[in-house]
Amino acid sequence: MGKAQASKVGYNRKADATGRRLGCDFMNAGTLAGNDSLRAALRHYDEVRETYLRALAEHGVEFAPAGSSDAEIAQLRDELAQRGAEFRNAGASIRMGWISKGCIECTGNKGSETFSTTFRCHRDCYFCFNHNQADYDKFVREGCPWEEGLARAAETYKNGLAVIGLTGGEPLLSFDASIAFLNRARELFPEAHKRMYTSGDLLTEDMARALRDAGLQEIRFSVKDFDPEPMQERVLDAMRLAKRYIPDVMVEMPIIPGTEARMKELLASFEEIGIRGINMLEFCFPFHSWDEFARRGLVVRNPPFDVMYDYGYSGGLPIAGSEQLALSLMIWAHDQGFSFGMHYCSLDNKHRSEMRQRNERAAHVHPCFTFDKGDFFLKTAKVFGPDREVARPVLATAGCDTMVDSDEEDSTTFPLRYLEFLRGVNVTPAVAYAVLESDENGSYIQELDLRVAE
Repeated sequence: MGKAQASKVGYNRKADATGRRLGCDFMNAGTLAGNDSLRAALRHYDEVRETYLRALAEHGVEFAPAGSSDAEIAQLRDELAQRGAEFRNAGASIRMGWISKGCIECTGNKGSETFSTTFRCHRDCYFCFNHNQADYDKFVREGCPWEEGLARAAETYKNGLAVIGLTGGEPLLSFDASIAFLNRARELFPEAHKRMYTSGDLLTEDMARALRDAGLQEIRFSVKDFDPEPMQERVLDAMRLAKRYIPDVMVEMPIIPGTEARMKELLASFEEIGIRGINMLEFCFPFHSWDEFARRGLVVRNPPFDVMYDYGYSGGLPIAGSEQLALSLMIWAHDQGFSFGMHYCSLDNKHRSEMRQRNERAAHVHPCFTFDKGDFFLKTAKVFGPDREVARPVLATAGCDTMVDSDEEDSTTFPLRYLEFLRGVNVTPAVAYAVLESDENGSYIQELDLRVAE
């Protein structure tokens, strides 16, 4: 089917759109063997995933075997659940204890924006993804147009922003601009929670005092595993300093496979300092400097995304083993009795924010589609091939008066809530994941993935 206006049902499948499929109870009722149309639809997503991975592999990127970490991750997640962890955003975010308001509103609907005063940085981390940002070189030289950004936000968010972030580059390198930013943000959004990201090693007491006076409520420090210990100790000292002035002192850092021993030492140090919480980020490859990843023996998670899509977030591709280490560290720190909050933020969780912004406004775009408040995709149910003739009268008897047929795809689309009426019927329904897109011709719904229904 070609793309259609959002008031209609239509799909425009992108060449790199695919994802993982999940088995379920419905597989016991029907069979793929006799349904060529369903098999072709599922195979399409297998093929485009393979095309995506093959294109990256041709540039030297190496991938883990498909699904090789699934069992270990499932076990770790079960252990966290037994310890009372909260699973948010369809499991893409996991928290234990305190969590920053910034993390809540990242995928919330009360308004959250992050700005930069500069892209300059005195560090040169091999995993930095700022190089993927538009106008990177210009913003390194000239600084970022934060005044325009705040003015635009004030126009967009008439009811105010809940959270405002300041990042970089290194915001302490343009300290006067950062203080000016915070003061202006306080004028425009007096109720907003304000946070700042920093490597931390440039922080002085005068800076910490000025940041407090400008209304900063939260500061997030990054500790680099490859820094020599004296440099890491300098950042730890900066955290101790910040605690005297800033209410919420946090750590936010990627969890790099192979760093378990040092991470445990750092977590113990964070407990001694008394930080409020830590964001453990899934470590990512930012589409440059693959040689740095390769020489460390790192490979990309396979599949890289829960649902494949050309996401706007510039973080790159997730590294295999990062999630397992993050989850095991959360379990260890919990069992040690550490008091600070812990939050695992996967790359998929970063994408959740974009999906909510795109799709929540389309929650009622068509009766066949449902806005999933867990992962924020638009979803609909489908039956294919010979299952259509079996399913349609069952659905009609159940009261389903919205069914859309596609002879091209040999499918019938219907609302998710009617799936339950097909349980026990000899059919194999599927769930389609979609996103609201727009171009010069208007808005349309684009299908991203198809999975046998749970």
